[in-house]
Amino acid sequence: MPKLNFLNRLGERNTVGLSLFGLKALIEELQNQGVPARAVLSGTGVLPKHFEDYTALITREQRLSIYRNARRLAKRSDVALLAGARQRISDFGIYGYALASSKTFGDALHLSFRHLRQAGPMLQITSRVEDGVVKLRSHDPASLGDMLPFVAEFWRSSNLTFLSRVLEAPVPSLRMLLPYPAPPHWRQYGRMFNCPVEFGADTMEWHLAESTLSVPLPNANPMVAKVCERFCEQVLSEQRPASELAESIRTILVRQPGRFATIDEIASEIGMSLRTLNRRLAADGITYQSIIDDMRKTLAIEYLERTTLPVEQICARVGFSDTSNFRKAFKKWTGQSPSSFRAETLQKSGPQPRDVRAEPAVSPPKNLQLC
Repeated sequence: MPKLNFLNRLGERNTVGLSLFGLKALIEELQNQGVPARAVLSGTGVLPKHFEDYTALITREQRLSIYRNARRLAKRSDVALLAGARQRISDFGIYGYALASSKTFGDALHLSFRHLRQAGPMLQITSRVEDGVVKLRSHDPASLGDMLPFVAEFWRSSNLTFLSRVLEAPVPSLRMLLPYPAPPHWRQYGRMFNCPVEFGADTMEWHLAESTLSVPLPNANPMVAKVCERFCEQVLSEQRPASELAESIRTILVRQPGRFATIDEIASEIGMSLRTLNRRLAADGITYQSIIDDMRKTLAIEYLERTTLPVEQICARVGFSDTSNFRKAFKKWTGQSPSSFRAETLQKSGPQPRDVRAEPAVSPPKNLQLC
């Protein structure tokens, strides 16, 4: 059985090619609350038909946009926890069956580490074993901003539910550490994760007993596991990941709201010469301007869908000095004017549900221990 030590990489925060696996559960939960799938996917560039293509990849920004839509449209503040609890092994395709047919729980985790991109991680995750405890750590959670609680809830709930189905028994979690304040529905964490939960922690970790790694899986089948793993490898080889360099640049640009750095500034921050940066981007078939345009489009759509800011203010926030040029660019991106796009979005979304997140809640202590 493989031993989980020395910070095994589970996923990269800057990975661009993420699968759609696991997102069906989120859409189903929103539909159960009366929110149509088209509203959840609005403005993301993802269509329902893409869920039928096992090789389909989306960017980190697209997945995050789906999460934002879900949080905004949900009628319950605990929607991410509820959605994660809907996960089935089949929701993760051949990747799910590969894990379920592994010999032991440790073998399943080891396999998941090598193919985690298919599960759509939003953060870099590492693992280590210390004093009989497997510690799974999510790195740089602050990069998710105000979406961190939602993403953490959906990711942890999804993983817990999925692994419980693989084990056909509750996952024996020891501890959950989360670097954000307790949400209004904090009591639900204890019921779902069935372990001590610490909010306001300095790190984001999930602890499991090392002894769990040797637990045999009820549906173990070496032949099926081998076939599934080979299929996973084939899928990954067919999926052409987008440029990690481009995603690194986007990460830098996101840290500078209201301003787009020059390519010279980007080269300096990345630690490359301008010539090398241009050559690397050309090799990936993209330009720095195309990255800027893509970010402007994403931001413009987000402002039009999520705010009531006038078009003139949105124009300035996405880096255009002239409203006319912004309108022309937006029509080129979407085929619609900004005003028409906003009107159509409102019509599709219908009446906005009451924002349960705005309700006052009893605040537990910062380092609340649940269970």
